[in-house]
Amino acid sequence: MTEKKDDVKQTAAEAMNEHRAHSSNTQIFVWIGALVLGGILGSLGSGTINEMCNFVATVFTRLFQFIAVPTIALAVVTTLASLGAQKNTGKIFAHTITYTFLTTFAASAVALALYIFIAPGNLPAEIVGAGAAATKKYAAMSYYNHFLSIIPNNIMKPFLEGNVLSVLFVAAASGMGLAFMPKTENREVLLKGILGAQELLFTMIRGLIWALPVGVVAFSAQLSAELEAGVIVGSLGQYMAVVMGGNILQIFVVLPLFLLARGLNPVTVFRQMSPALAVALFTKSSAATLPVTLASAEQNMKARKEITRFVLPICTTINMNGCAAFILVTSLFCMQNAGIELTTGTMITWLFISIVAAVGNAGVPMGCYFLTLSLVSSVGAPVGVMGIILPIYAVIDMIETAENVWSDSTVCAMTNNDLKDTL
Repeated sequence: MTEKKDDVKQTAAEAMNEHRAHSSNTQIFVWIGALVLGGILGSLGSGTINEMCNFVATVFTRLFQFIAVPTIALAVVTTLASLGAQKNTGKIFAHTITYTFLTTFAASAVALALYIFIAPGNLPAEIVGAGAAATKKYAAMSYYNHFLSIIPNNIMKPFLEGNVLSVLFVAAASGMGLAFMPKTENREVLLKGILGAQELLFTMIRGLIWALPVGVVAFSAQLSAELEAGVIVGSLGQYMAVVMGGNILQIFVVLPLFLLARGLNPVTVFRQMSPALAVALFTKSSAATLPVTLASAEQNMKARKEITRFVLPICTTINMNGCAAFILVTSLFCMQNAGIELTTGTMITWLFISIVAAVGNAGVPMGCYFLTLSLVSSVGAPVGVMGIILPIYAVIDMIETAENVWSDSTVCAMTNNDLKDTL
C-alpha cells in the first residue's frame, strides 16, 4: 500500500518536474507581472500607449478567434471517433455519459442561480462597443431561425461564418460517422490526418499561450485606462463573484453530494485524488494532468483499469463542469452588455447550449476561453468584454481545471462503485 502511494507521489512529482522544465512554474508570476505592467501603462494617460495597447489587444482577439473554431471541431471529432474503437463498454459508457450530464447540468444550474441572485450590472458602453448593432441583429432572428441556422447547407459555411453551434453539429456528425465506419485502411489514414491536425493546433495554442503575457499587458492597460476615465468596476466584480462562487459551490458542495448519494465518502475520494488535483491547479490543463489522474484513480482509489482507462480519457474531453458554468455566465454577461434582454427562455436555452458546447472544449489551457469567445461572436455579442475578462482569466482557469479534474474523478468513482458487482 505504502509503495503504491509512493508511486502516485512519484508520478505526480515527475509531472510537476516536467512542468517546471518548460518554465511553467514561473508562468503565474509572469502573468501577474504583465497584469501590473499593463495597469501602470494604462494609468499613464498616454494616447500613444493606449493606441498601441488597443492594437495589440485586437491582434490577440483575432488570433483567439482564428484558432478556436478548428480546435473545437477537431476535439469533438476525435472524441466521438474514438468511441467506435471500444468494445464491451456499454454499461461503463452509459454511466459515464449519465454522470457527466448530471454534474455538468448541476454546475451550469448553480452558476445560473448565482447569476440571477447577484445580477451583475452592465459595463459602460464605451467598453463593450457596438451593443446596439448586436441587439438589432439578435432581435431580428427568431428562435426558430436560430436553431435552423445550426444546420448548415454547406460544410464550409459554419467555419467561414464562425458559427460554433453549427460547427459542433458538423463535428458531431463527422465524429459519429468515423466511429461507425468500417475499420478500413482509408478510415485509419483519415483519422491519423485529423489527429495530426489536432496536434498542430495544440502546438499553435502553446505558442499563443507563450506570447500571451504581451496580450495580458495590452488588455490590462485597456482596463486600467477605462478605470482612469471613471469606469466603475462593480459589475466586473459581480461577474467574478458569480464565476468563482459557482466553482466553489460545485467543488465543495455539489460534487460531494453526488458522491454521498452513491454511498461514497467525498473526503476520502478527494484525498485519494489530491495528487491529480494539485497538478491540475498548476498546469491548467486536464489533458496534461490525465496520467496523474489515472495513476491516482487506479492506485489510491483502487478503481478498475477497465473503468479508469475508458472513463477518464473521455471525461477529460467532455466532462467540463467549470467550462460549462463559465460559458453560461460569460455569454449571458456579454449579451446583457449588448442590450439583449435576458428572458427566462433565453437563460434556459443558454443553460443547455453551455452544456453541449462544453463537450467540444479541448482540455488545454485557455480552451474554455477560446470556446466562449467564439460563442459570443457567433450571436453578435461584443467580444470587447472578453478582453476585459482576460486579465483575470488566469485565476479562473486554474480553479476551473481543478474543478474539471475533480468532476472527472467523481464520475470515475461513482461508475466504479455502481459496477463493482457486475464487471
